[in-house]
Amino acid sequence: MPLPEAAMQKIHVIHENDAWVEPLRSAFAELDLPYEEWFLSEGLLDLSSAPPQGVFYNRMSASSHTRDHRYAPEYTAGVLAWLESHGRRVVNNSRALQLEVSKIAQYAALSNFGIRTPYTIAAVGRDNIVAAAKKMNGAFITKHNRAGKGLGVHLFHTVEALESHVDSAEFEDSVDGITLIQEYIRAPEPYITRVEFVGGQFMYAVRVDTSLGFELCPADVCQVGDAFCPVGETAPVAAAPRFQIIKQFNDPIIDRYSRFIANNGIGIAGIEFITDVRGEIYTYDVNTNTNYNSDAEAQAGLFGMRTIARYLGEELSKLNGTRQVLSAVA
Repeated sequence: MPLPEAAMQKIHVIHENDAWVEPLRSAFAELDLPYEEWFLSEGLLDLSSAPPQGVFYNRMSASSHTRDHRYAPEYTAGVLAWLESHGRRVVNNSRALQLEVSKIAQYAALSNFGIRTPYTIAAVGRDNIVAAAKKMNGAFITKHNRAGKGLGVHLFHTVEALESHVDSAEFEDSVDGITLIQEYIRAPEPYITRVEFVGGQFMYAVRVDTSLGFELCPADVCQVGDAFCPVGETAPVAAAPRFQIIKQFNDPIIDRYSRFIANNGIGIAGIEFITDVRGEIYTYDVNTNTNYNSDAEAQAGLFGMRTIARYLGEELSKLNGTRQVLSAVA
C-alpha cells in the first residue's frame, strides 16, 4: 500500500505482523499516544517525497517470509534509508535491521564487544553444509541465518545423521540460502535466558524453559513447534511456567549488551543466551522486534509493551520540544 502522507506528528510503527502489534496498540491507547502503523508487506515509495515528521519504530521481522511477506525486510530497508536520509528519528534503524535478518552479522558485531557466541560455520549448498559439520567436535545444531521462530533448528550427533537430513524432503533451506552449523552447547538445565532492553536500558530478564522445543517466541500468539532443542534433549513438560521473569537479574553481560546495542542502532531488543555446564555464557540471538509474555509479566508486575509505548512517547515529546525551541528562535 502507499505510504501515508504527511500529517500530525506521531509515532509510526513499521511491521508486517498484526498479531504481534496488538499489545502495543493497547499500550498506546492506555497512554493516549498518537500513532499509526506502516504495514510493509509491500508498498509504493516515492523517493522524491519527504516522510512525515515523528518517531519511527521499526519492528520488521526476520521471519516475515513465513507469513508470505517474502520481501518485507528488503522493502523496509529501503524505507529506513529514505527516513534516515531525511533525518527522521528511527528506533531500531537500518543497522538494527541488518542484524535482525542475519545471524552472521549479529555474531560478528557481538564479538566486537567481547561477547562470546557459539562456534559457528556458515555454509551455502549441500556439500558445504556437510563439510562444515565435519569440522564440529561432537554434537552440533543447524539453523537458518535469516530465521526467527526456531527456523531450521535441528540437533545432530553425527555427520551421517545430518547427511540423511539434508538429502531428505524434510530439509528446508534458509530463505537467504545460508545454513549455520553451530556447536551444541550443553546446559545443566533445559532453559535459556532472554534479556530485554527498551530505550537502550535493561528492563528485565526472563528464564525460558526449552524442554518443549526451540520456538521460543514469547508472544501470546506464538505456538510451540516441534523443532529440536539445541540446549538439551526433549524432556517431560515441566510444571513451572515456560516463561518466568527473573527479579533483580544482575550479570556483567548486561553492560556488554548495553554497549553493543548503543553502537548498532538498536533501541529496543531481546537478546538470548545459554549458560553451559562450566557457567560460561554463549549469546546466540538478537531480536530487534521483541515480544513479551503476558502471563510472566502479570506475575512479575512488569510490562514490556507499556514500557515501549512510554519510551516512544518520550521520544516524540523530545521532537516536539525541539520544534518549539526552533520556532521560538526563528
